[in-house]
Amino acid sequence: MQGLKRRLTYVVLYEGLALVLLSITFNVLSDEGLAHAGVLGALTVLIAVSWNFIYNLLFECWEARQTTRGRSLTRRVSHAAGFEISLLLLTLPLFAWWLQLSLLEAFLLDAGLTLFFVLFTFLYNWGFDRVFGLPLAAQ
Repeated sequence: MQGLKRRLTYVVLYEGLALVLLSITFNVLSDEGLAHAGVLGALTVLIAVSWNFIYNLLFECWEARQTTRGRSLTRRVSHAAGFEISLLLLTLPLFAWWLQLSLLEAFLLDAGLTLFFVLFTFLYNWGFDRVFGLPLAAQ
């Protein structure tokens, strides 16, 4: 599977699994029930997907103005860290309000989710490539 079909399959499966995992996590932390947790999971996924699109657009505009071309390890780490930190800042108030947590509790939850999703993304990518094969660019 290649091109647009591969990308769409990747995103739909990734975000679907993320939604299930987030909903379960939020349900454990809330007395409101799975529907309440599921809405927060869906909002979180929507924020993450939207912010990913915007963040990458802004990053690539910044990157185009740089005199040094290419993506060094430093640039890649900065890109990933910048995205995760900014996503945490976007979701922190929502988690605190929705789950009725203090900002510190919401921060700890958000930081834990961030660390979890780093591992999840690694394992998901590995599994996706095993099931669907590598894209042409990686062969």
